[in-house]
Amino acid sequence: MTSDTIPGALDLSGPWDLTDDAGEYRCKASMPGDVISALHANGKIVDPYWGRNEYDLRWIAEREWTIRRQVDLDHSDFELVVDGLDTVCTVKWNDTIVLETQNSFRTYRVDLSDVATTAANEIEITFHSNLKAANEKQEAQPFYIPSVTDHPVMGAQCPIPNGNMLRKTACDFGWDWNIALAPMGLNGSISLRPTAVPKIGRLEVSQDHGADGTVSLTVAAHLENAVGQKFEMSFAGQSLTGTVENGLIDAVFDIQNPALWWPAGQGDQRLHDLSITVGETKKVRRIGLRKVELLTDEDEVGSRFAFRVNGREIFMKGANWIPADALSGRIREEEVRELLQSAVDANMNMIRIWGGGRYEADWFYDICDELGLMVWQDFMFSCNLYPSTPEFLDEVKAEVRENVARMHHHACLALWCGDNELVGALTWFPASVKDRDRYLVNYDRLNRTIEEELKATDPTAIWWPSSPCPGPMNFGDSWHDDSSGDMHFWSVWHESKDFEHYRDVSPRFCSEFGFQSYPSMEAIKRFAEPRDWNIAAPVFESHQKNPGGNERIAGTMFRYFRFPRRFQDFVWLSQIQQGIAIKTAVEHWRSLKPHCMGTLYWQLNDTWPVCSWASLDHGGNWKMLHHMAKDFFAPVHVVVRPEADALEIVGINDTVSEVEVDITLIAAKISGETRDLLTIQEKIGSESEILAEVDYDALADDEVLGFFWTASDGSSGGDIYAPKPWKSYDLLAPAHKFEVARDGDDWVITLIGGKAPAFFVTVEADQPGRFSQGPSTLFPGYSAEVRFTPRDPDVEPVFTTRDLHSATMA
Repeated sequence: MTSDTIPGALDLSGPWDLTDDAGEYRCKASMPGDVISALHANGKIVDPYWGRNEYDLRWIAEREWTIRRQVDLDHSDFELVVDGLDTVCTVKWNDTIVLETQNSFRTYRVDLSDVATTAANEIEITFHSNLKAANEKQEAQPFYIPSVTDHPVMGAQCPIPNGNMLRKTACDFGWDWNIALAPMGLNGSISLRPTAVPKIGRLEVSQDHGADGTVSLTVAAHLENAVGQKFEMSFAGQSLTGTVENGLIDAVFDIQNPALWWPAGQGDQRLHDLSITVGETKKVRRIGLRKVELLTDEDEVGSRFAFRVNGREIFMKGANWIPADALSGRIREEEVRELLQSAVDANMNMIRIWGGGRYEADWFYDICDELGLMVWQDFMFSCNLYPSTPEFLDEVKAEVRENVARMHHHACLALWCGDNELVGALTWFPASVKDRDRYLVNYDRLNRTIEEELKATDPTAIWWPSSPCPGPMNFGDSWHDDSSGDMHFWSVWHESKDFEHYRDVSPRFCSEFGFQSYPSMEAIKRFAEPRDWNIAAPVFESHQKNPGGNERIAGTMFRYFRFPRRFQDFVWLSQIQQGIAIKTAVEHWRSLKPHCMGTLYWQLNDTWPVCSWASLDHGGNWKMLHHMAKDFFAPVHVVVRPEADALEIVGINDTVSEVEVDITLIAAKISGETRDLLTIQEKIGSESEILAEVDYDALADDEVLGFFWTASDGSSGGDIYAPKPWKSYDLLAPAHKFEVARDGDDWVITLIGGKAPAFFVTVEADQPGRFSQGPSTLFPGYSAEVRFTPRDPDVEPVFTTRDLHSATMA
């Protein structure tokens, strides 16, 4: 893990005194943390996530808030080091201003030797109103710079204007899945460091992978106060020692038989400690030896977008990452680790850190290194237009240099992307539509600045200008053009197209696409009372930030299902249809491999309990989509691809070796009778393979296609394909049963088929925990086993089941 040892350093995290500029509030605040979380923890305000409390708490962001604490020192030669000050802040030491900040994505160092005393010292940090500061910066612009608030549709979801004026988490001002509170506080660390001790600053780390399999790791460490000090630099069993002669020490480590780092599912995640010691100061970073390439060569369709790792092309499977909580004071490393582990457990190998959030902490990338989660890293610009004044670009330069230098050594880091949807945003606002040239030049200045600072800091970095993007210097429409680059495909959700429309496009790499559902009942109970369990209730409408989202979920239900009568069934069915939507897209695009080489759905996680596109509830509970993702992202998979003339049975293999699959296809009547259609035994290589075809007339009007498969690598699976919408079938009561037995801390639920097929059978518990699988089909005469791991093993859960018949016809 990332670690820094600095002799004599003092950590200033912990309790601080918090006050507001009106003198109405005074309480303790734990730092790092945010003001809103501190007020709630001390009982000064209600829970901002409950009900409609959000709207009564926006006044907090309009005030100035100050934190103070005393520091006793035995000498005065210290510097203050602080990162993540959010955002427009004034720092005083013993009532003297020592720092003024305006970028929450930077680290600041301040020499305190002229103001610190060898006794009691007071440090005071004032968080000025980000809202007022943003408005003032907009007024100072040479011409108006539109923000998401100005969008004719999306403006409703981002009610606080001018967030684009500040270098702060964009979604703090509201998003179509986020609460709008514009919080302030300290998101990072704060400490005092002796000025005279040696300091190990920026590291430059690069890898050269030879054709013979050897790897050379080049390391340069920039030092301060270190001349004449003894140093040691070690890596992978090799070490270099000596005396520091100037402000730089460097070394090249040649590894003859390297143990390589691989993405999840492709091999081990071997990490090696890089250790640098100068005097008593020490810095440790973990390095994974790997070579990442982005392939964008032209072909007969357009141009590719594929990742090659250690010489192997790998299909990227994953989701988009947003901040783990809307309030930074509520983010916990152990909970984030669980979210990322859930991604790997669902067979993902990449996450995209979206440009409207924040650059994550060092420990986040350490976890991704350990888990084998490749990271597509956006720079923090999203869905707005941004200034290009010299002052703003100077902040961007410092931000880019610092974060690239901090993160570039991580094995997980696959790509740096300039922004999220800024090219498309040029067409969203009346001002930029009217004067496109001005705003295009404005955008180019920002984008070029980011690229230049990235490459100056890490010449080996993989750069992609924007997402979505057909390619460098190409400002085409990557929401509808699927020939080149990465694509965002939102027609199914935003344009209310049917799920089958996912099969009308063939992206080279789809980095955003999604469909909403409601959070699980466990999450709903954390913001709504039973009297508000209605999608038209004001509480629920306040936890649905996408304009028209509730209508779209309900309207889609009418398209595919008979409408549920009970609220809990509606919630469950919304998750089933979300899973079917994303499954339709992923399975089709995976079946096009290698034409398509990546799918990252929107989104993995939530920032608070809300209706959204996430597959994990706020708090980490698996929604139905996440369970389905575990299956449709499986390394070996078999899918049905409907074509004009027949149903194609397609095999997909993301493993290193060829596999052989045995497949049985059946026709199953809604009443329960089955008949064999076809058995297949075929091999699947690294590309998708059409294994067989089934004529449409092979299925009767009341039959669905079922199939089961086993593979030579030990994996297995099965699925059904319904040619018609589920509302067209007169489902029978399946009358299935289940038995429960305890196995250590786990519970084993055995599902036993009844007199008719049960579709989308889901086991539920009245206690939080994780099920081993989600919805499944249960035919008469068959059984299935589901394992439940409770969060609290001392509480005995009560289990129930839900299925399509009980939810829509009972």
